[in-house]
Amino acid sequence: MPKSAPKSAAPTSHRIQAGGLDIHYLRAGRGRPLVLLHGWPEFSGVWEPMMARLAPDFDVIAPDLRGFGDTQKPDAGPSEAVSADLLAADLLALLDGLGLEGPVGLVSHDVGASVAQSMGRSHPERLSGLFFFNCPYPGIGKRWGAPDHLREIWYHSFHCLPWAAAMVGSSRETCRQYFSHFLRHWSADPHTFDDALERWVDNFMKPGNLQGGFNWYLSMRAGRLAIMKGEAPPVAPIAVPTRVFWGDRDPVLKSEWMDRLPDHFLDLDASVAEGLGHFVHYEDPDRAAAEVRAFFRSVL
Repeated sequence: MPKSAPKSAAPTSHRIQAGGLDIHYLRAGRGRPLVLLHGWPEFSGVWEPMMARLAPDFDVIAPDLRGFGDTQKPDAGPSEAVSADLLAADLLALLDGLGLEGPVGLVSHDVGASVAQSMGRSHPERLSGLFFFNCPYPGIGKRWGAPDHLREIWYHSFHCLPWAAAMVGSSRETCRQYFSHFLRHWSADPHTFDDALERWVDNFMKPGNLQGGFNWYLSMRAGRLAIMKGEAPPVAPIAVPTRVFWGDRDPVLKSEWMDRLPDHFLDLDASVAEGLGHFVHYEDPDRAAAEVRAFFRSVL
């Protein structure tokens, strides 16, 4: 589990109306802006250990994505509208609402990594650099659906069922069991989230948060199937300076899939985070923050 960080660097909670959406975000520090985008099963609070370590050097902002955490959930039920492009538009509205007109550093993971790639293609001028932890990207291709990997991505299909959120949220215990599986199985140390598990349950038991997260998988279903079939249209490579730090013990986003990163990121520095799993930023926030700090000191 993450080592403690200085209490003085603890982030504060904020809300803003931006692009017609009520967005909740955490903020800490001062200086050059860094925006942190979470994945699933996460919310802005997953970044708190890293925020405390980065706050002495940067203005660190961690929003809850649409449908997650304490950000507004415009869709009351299942929705296929929550694309990476829509979430990137939300991010752009947030930056504008905060008056961050110049380039910002973007740190992302999992779902957030897809948002960051959309932003990198549509508005590269708004970014000074991209930093990815364990990055889903088009180069994974058919390997998503390889026979020996299907057992790891069963939840992609489960989340698309219309009753999935009701089942997982039927009691606090079912919610606890569900998220405990992912937090333990995807971490190199299965006890990483032991002290935080009840906070995760609290978050996902809030009205709309289960379906809000599941809607990402509904929205990405057609594109994901096209990738698995080898039918996805090509996308332009990203020219923004990019750093990838990928946990080598992640069972769902395998570090061996880094092999095609150079085809999709033209200015790339990539390496393996040895001994870490899916949640590199939470499993070892000291190492993760040091890598982020070093990269953005070179590009900001």
